[in-house]
Amino acid sequence: TGYYGDGVNAIIVFAACFLPDSSRTDYNYVMENLFLYVISTLELMVAEDYMIVYLNGATPRRRMPGLGWMKKCYQMIDRRLRKNLKSFIIVHPSWFIRTILAVTRPFISSKFSSKIQYVNTLSELREMIPMEYVHIPDSIVK
Repeated sequence: TGYYGDGVNAIIVFAACFLPDSSRTDYNYVMENLFLYVISTLELMVAEDYMIVYLNGATPRRRMPGLGWMKKCYQMIDRRLRKNLKSFIIVHPSWFIRTILAVTRPFISSKFSSKIQYVNTLSELREMIPMEYVHIPDSIVK
């Protein structure tokens, strides 16, 4: 997590490679609590505009969140948080992520869809945001 602009605009970094493995017996419980933690953190951090950087690199399929979980996240984020989100950047998007977003696009608002950006490399990401505020895990850099 970091800030950009005048120090009030948050950059939320979400590394999918650290998500729990879907084979865990308590997977749904863990993901539910993770979601609640993320939402409560967003509520506290986001005073102004913010962006989410979703790091998809180095993530095996079994650690990627499912469609149902992502849909629930989107529906539970309140209007203010959706409105203040300026961009949702997906770094190293897999064919799975691209397919999920293509399939769900008709069901999410066009305003939200327009905020989604795909970035294929970390150098491309550097051109978009100030990287001095963003921690990229070593496994993704490699």
